[in-house]
Amino acid sequence: MSMTTFGEPCVLLKLGEVVLKGRNRELFEMRLRANIKAALKDYSVDIRQRHGVIALFLPEGTAYEVAAAVAQRVSEVPGLVLIHLAWRVPKDPEIVTKAAIELVRDTDEVARKAHFAVRSRRRDKRFPLRSNELDRLVGGAINDTYGLPVSLKNPELTVHIEVDRDEVFLFTGGIPGQGGLPVGSSGRGLVLMSGGIDSPVAAYRMMRRGLRVDFLHFSGIPFTTSESIYKAYALVRNLDKFQGKSRLWVVPFGKAQQSIRASGQDRLAMIAQRRLMLKTAEEVAHRIHAEALVTGDSLGQVSSQTLTNITAQDNAVDLPILRPLIGLDKTEIIAEARRIGTLEISELPDEDCCTLLAPRSAETRAKIEDLKLIEKRLDAEDLASQLADSIRPYRLDADT
Repeated sequence: MSMTTFGEPCVLLKLGEVVLKGRNRELFEMRLRANIKAALKDYSVDIRQRHGVIALFLPEGTAYEVAAAVAQRVSEVPGLVLIHLAWRVPKDPEIVTKAAIELVRDTDEVARKAHFAVRSRRRDKRFPLRSNELDRLVGGAINDTYGLPVSLKNPELTVHIEVDRDEVFLFTGGIPGQGGLPVGSSGRGLVLMSGGIDSPVAAYRMMRRGLRVDFLHFSGIPFTTSESIYKAYALVRNLDKFQGKSRLWVVPFGKAQQSIRASGQDRLAMIAQRRLMLKTAEEVAHRIHAEALVTGDSLGQVSSQTLTNITAQDNAVDLPILRPLIGLDKTEIIAEARRIGTLEISELPDEDCCTLLAPRSAETRAKIEDLKLIEKRLDAEDLASQLADSIRPYRLDADT
C-alpha cells in the first residue's frame, strides 16, 4: 500500500462467525474487543465498534510501519477473518477520489497495467453518492490517471471504499485472520502438552474455538533431562500469541512411570500411563477450574489411539476429553503446525517421557478391567493426587 497525503493510516477488522451469534453477539464482541486490547497493549490504539467491523484508530501522525505492525499483531487474535491496513479520509467525494489515486500509485499493478475494479460500500446511507456512483467516479479517475483497464469480474487490483459514520476507509488488500471465536468465550480447558507435533496444533484449534487453555507437561524427571520442559515452554510461548497470559504446569512423572513398569504388564504399560496422565490432568483441572481436557489424539495414528484404546482412556476420568485432531492425518497436522509456527520447535530432539515405557509390542485393544487391576495395585487415584501436588507452574507473558 502506498502513502497518501489525504488521510491517516488505520486498521479495519472484519468479524467472522461472531456476527451470527444472535442475542449473545454482544458478549462475544465484548470478549473479542478485550482480547484485541490485550494483544495491542504495547500500542496506542483507539478501538471503535461498527456493525460487523472493528476500527483501530492510531494517534495522528502515526507512521505507516507502526500501523502495519498493529495489523500483523492483531491478525493473530482468533475471532477475526480479515485485517485491512486502510486509510481514513474525510467524507468528501473529491478527497476520496484523490486519495484512491494516490493509494494505487506505487502498486505493481499500475506498473503492469493490470485490470482493476472499485468496490464501494455505504454503511452511512446519508453519503451523497450511491455505491455504484462512487465506483464510477473513483474508477474513472484511476483509469484517466494511469490508463488501467477495468475488469469487474476478474480484477487483479481491487480498490475498496467503505463509507462509515464519520469517515471513509480505503484499502486494496487484506491479511487473513485466524477466524473462529474469541478466546475465552467457550470456557477454560487443560491441554496435555507433549513436545510433539500434535498437541500444540490441538491447543491452537481449541483456542480458535474460544477455549482459553492452560498447558500440562509430563516430564520424565528424574530419569530424563529438562530438555522436554524447555521444549514445552518454547511451544507454549509460541502459542501464547493467540491468547496471552498462558500458563504451563510441569509434572515430574518419571517415578510414576517406574511404578507402572514394575507392575509387569508390559503390553498395557502405555495405556496405563495414559490413564494415569489423564487422572492427574483431571485433578489439576479441578484445581485451576478447567472444564475439559484436550489431547492431540488422531484416530489410528499410533497404538494408543485405536478406538478401543481411546475408549479405555475416556473411562479413566469424568471430565470431557476434547480431541480436535481426531479425524486428521499426519500430513494435515504437520501442515497446520508449520502454518502456526510450532513445527520447527516440535521437531527439535528431546527425551520424551513416553519413550521410557515404549514396549516392543503395544496393546491395541486394551481391556478396561485389566487396566483397573493395574491401577488398583498402584493406588492410581492417590498417586494422581500426589502428582498434582508436585506440579510446578510456569507463567508466560508476551513481554517476558
